[in-house]
Amino acid sequence: MNFFKLYIDTLLKLCNQAIKRNEVPIAAIIVDPKTKKIIAKAHNLSVQNKDPLAHAEILVIRKALKNLKTKRLDNMNIYCSLEPCTMCAAAISLAQIKNVYFCAEDKESGGVINGTKLAFSNLLKYKFSYYYGFHEKTFSRLLVDFFKKKRKKN
Repeated sequence: MNFFKLYIDTLLKLCNQAIKRNEVPIAAIIVDPKTKKIIAKAHNLSVQNKDPLAHAEILVIRKALKNLKTKRLDNMNIYCSLEPCTMCAAAISLAQIKNVYFCAEDKESGGVINGTKLAFSNLLKYKFSYYYGFHEKTFSRLLVDFFKKKRKKN
């Protein structure tokens, strides 16, 4: 089985669920690399929850911690449809997630390799490895189309 395809397809499905809820289509999943199982999944819920902190990465970290009944996510991987912002990159570090995989770069608000570039910073106590550029056009297009439709409605 092609697990990477499963992870990307899951992110795409979650992004489409977010769009149906009028949420920004950003999604994240936590994967146990040993078993290849998805431990938790989430998409943005900032609008629905009236919470600017309800980013997909924060929500999925909370779910994974609860599901695993632990306080850290040592050796886990997180897959994100978009480069995590500074807040989410810091949370990923605090959760001690080992690897971050993100599909599209966020040149405006990204916090891993753009913006604050936390991946290169000595400010993080726990370093993570990062990999990016997977199906970037697909996930970038979702965001562009989502915001085009929003602007048309307004």
